Amino acid sequence: MSVQKGVTKTLSQKISEHLLDRIDLHIKVASVNYEELSKYEVTSESSDDIRERVRNVRKTQEKRFDDLKEINCNAQMPGKMVREVCRLDTTGAMILKKTMEKLQISTCAYDRILKVVRKVSDMDVSVEKHKEHVAQTIQYRQLNREGRLG
Repeated sequence: MSVQKGVTKTLSQKISEHLLDRIDLHIKVASVNYEELSKYEVTSESSDDIRERVRNVRKTQEKRFDDLKEINCNAQMPGKMVREVCRLDTTGAMILKKTMEKLQISTCAYDRILKVVRKVSDMDVSVEKHKEHVAQTIQYRQLNREGRLG
């Protein structure tokens, strides 16, 4: 079932910016026709491979917060800690600054972006938060852009 464009736009206008700020990942998903869905081609990662990658990332995060009783993953970090643990390189910081200015991103959304950048870096098994990680994370904030859902 597809939703008409006008209905989607009306719904998106009712979603407050404050609510959107609290959602880490929001992306558009293109509709897929029946022929695409009915093909039986396994070309993506297996669930077992994905599960193992997620487990490894969780282990990395648990090690990072080993000394802290109440925090064991990036999502649980308070704002001040986010800025310490998720420092960006110069280029990544410049990309995020321009994005914040253009999209008028709130402090809450800024912290959430940094947490996701840290997670993307963890998944890439990288200590550094490179510009690619920042750019990828910003792509996950599509509803902050003009038109939001439309």
